[in-house]
Amino acid sequence: MTAKDILSFKRIEKDTLPSIKVDSEMSVLDIIPRLLDSPAHELTVVEGGSPLGIIDESSLLEGVGRMIAPRDDCSVIAVECDPQDYSASLLAHAVEDSDAHLVDLFTAPSQNGLMLVTLRVRHSDPTAAVRSLERYGYHVVEAHSGSDDFQTMEIATERLLSLQAIMNV
Repeated sequence: MTAKDILSFKRIEKDTLPSIKVDSEMSVLDIIPRLLDSPAHELTVVEGGSPLGIIDESSLLEGVGRMIAPRDDCSVIAVECDPQDYSASLLAHAVEDSDAHLVDLFTAPSQNGLMLVTLRVRHSDPTAAVRSLERYGYHVVEAHSGSDDFQTMEIATERLLSLQAIMNV
């Protein structure tokens, strides 16, 4: 996705264009830090020296949102690792060893100097993927199902087990 794909729908006047300019073919990933550093949080998108429009925070958020496809059959798992131990291919391998597919992978620095890696895994129950990641030496800090059906089923199972324990007394 490029700058021209995420132009704002705001009406702009030539004399009020933001001073910071970006090329229309610039990647969204390169645009994000520039937008955050710009004083008005707006950028002018130019093509061949002519302004096409602007990018603001709202249009950037919409563009990034279109990059992440919604899925009901996915779980989210967050792991922490030392930056030297980070390997996207090893993380993907660990996930695939649990018969799940890696849909998205996002990295960010953690407050304690470690790297926080958020994985979206195509499997409604993250348990097997969590175990596999732990076997590969990753520290799982969070895991949850994206499906409400799985959470409801998990609660129902716990209640049935509790009922069975009471009835066996």
